[in-house]
Amino acid sequence: MPMQTQRLADILLEITSERDLDLVLKSIMQAIRQEPTVALARIWLLEDGESCPHCAEHDPIREPALHLRASAGMKPEWENTTGTFHWVPLDANLKIGRIAATGTAITIEDLEKDSSWIRHPEWAQQNGLKGFVGVPLRFRGETLGVLAVFQTLPIEAKFIEWIGQLADAASIAVANARAFEQAERVRKELEQERDYLREEVEEVGAFGEILGQSEALRRALRQVDLVAATGANVPVLGESGSGKELIARAIHQQSGRADKPMVKVNCGSIPRELFESEFFGHARGSFTGAVKDRVGRFQLADGGTLFLDEVGEIPLELQAKLLRVLQEGEFERVGEDRTRRVDVRVIAATNRDLKKEVEEGRFRLDLFYRLGVFPLELPPLRERREDIPMLLEHFARQAASRFRVAVPKITEREVARAQAYDWPGNIRELQSATERAVILSRGGPLDLELPKGKFLMETPKSRSQAKVIAEAEWKAMERANLEAALDLAGGKISGPGGAAELVGIPAATFSSRLKAFGIRS
Repeated sequence: MPMQTQRLADILLEITSERDLDLVLKSIMQAIRQEPTVALARIWLLEDGESCPHCAEHDPIREPALHLRASAGMKPEWENTTGTFHWVPLDANLKIGRIAATGTAITIEDLEKDSSWIRHPEWAQQNGLKGFVGVPLRFRGETLGVLAVFQTLPIEAKFIEWIGQLADAASIAVANARAFEQAERVRKELEQERDYLREEVEEVGAFGEILGQSEALRRALRQVDLVAATGANVPVLGESGSGKELIARAIHQQSGRADKPMVKVNCGSIPRELFESEFFGHARGSFTGAVKDRVGRFQLADGGTLFLDEVGEIPLELQAKLLRVLQEGEFERVGEDRTRRVDVRVIAATNRDLKKEVEEGRFRLDLFYRLGVFPLELPPLRERREDIPMLLEHFARQAASRFRVAVPKITEREVARAQAYDWPGNIRELQSATERAVILSRGGPLDLELPKGKFLMETPKSRSQAKVIAEAEWKAMERANLEAALDLAGGKISGPGGAAELVGIPAATFSSRLKAFGIRS
């Protein structure tokens, strides 16, 4: 076997440097088939049905066993890996199964003298097969599979030694390729999760944080404190733009799941035919355009929280599957038979009247009750007008930083206009209007462009038409404004970016007002 010895180093280097498992197996087959006395070589790998490409498509629920992954021989039909010998159980009564189960090799030096381990001796005789050797592929004490070879000559000791060295190298190469494939799967799943969460972080950064001192908001936040630690599913009700997502995040951050992800699904933006894939994921090839496996939002949120925005948009036919995962924590990806388990808390938001949707047959009653353990209603902005000065300051400063322009002065007149406006789009509309005004201010005072006809009262043009604000309300507004300025300035009063500059008064005056209100910096 001099040629074998000369080429062994090159073969070992080639197969152990390859990362793709299919290419590793192909390289091993090519190396063995170059030996003129080899009639048939095969490799079985120990894996479950989902890991085997053939079984994943036809029988993914198969238990771990030996799956024929590579075959090469003198006849073209011997290269088929999906026939009778594709699946071999770990059975000591079968030679391939015994090799894997015991971790020991089986050698039949001369098949004419000993055919006890051959299932079809006449097949071996008809094809001129004289010897057999099967060796386990083992790596760090774990059996990975079996390498088996039939020869046209009786087996010699040198060939047994050569095939053993090749099997050792093949074991390392298979283990490395599998580890690389696993790392790639994890990397892709993390990339998907990163993309989802990056999207969420950008949205949160743009929307700000929960600000306000109004009693209406305080009531909602007290409910957040009550429900956050319970783990119950929560429907957050409220008008569009009222900050339902921020409340959902507050619930998540105060819960025992805060160290796990909160994943958002905007049900109103998903095409009807993609809902199931978006929620549960899909397997490659399960439908046109499914070019690779996809992790669904439920799996991404495992251990954490799933925020279903606009939950009333979920198609009726999918609501049963959603109910199942909420009740049992089980689902299947599109195109897969494998059942997966998750532990997910659901916070659902809607501006629809779900009771009416149930009555009209567009929303399942059982799903309504499953989602509605602790309904939390968020007040619209027109019911928390005393929070508008603080929000206006916050959004103006945030926009100025983002657009790299000076923070505009916010006059009392503009605050009064903002408080008189009805804000049908709630906080989202306030933020949008403030950002637009910051861009247009060009260093001047803030001037909100608000549509006519949506004010509780028209903005006064003379003192006789002016809105009268009670002293107590005015002081509450001023106090909230001072506190908001301090918060935005990080407690700093004087100097550039200080609270006094934000309010537009001297630092000494600002300090005096703090003292008058009993506010400590």
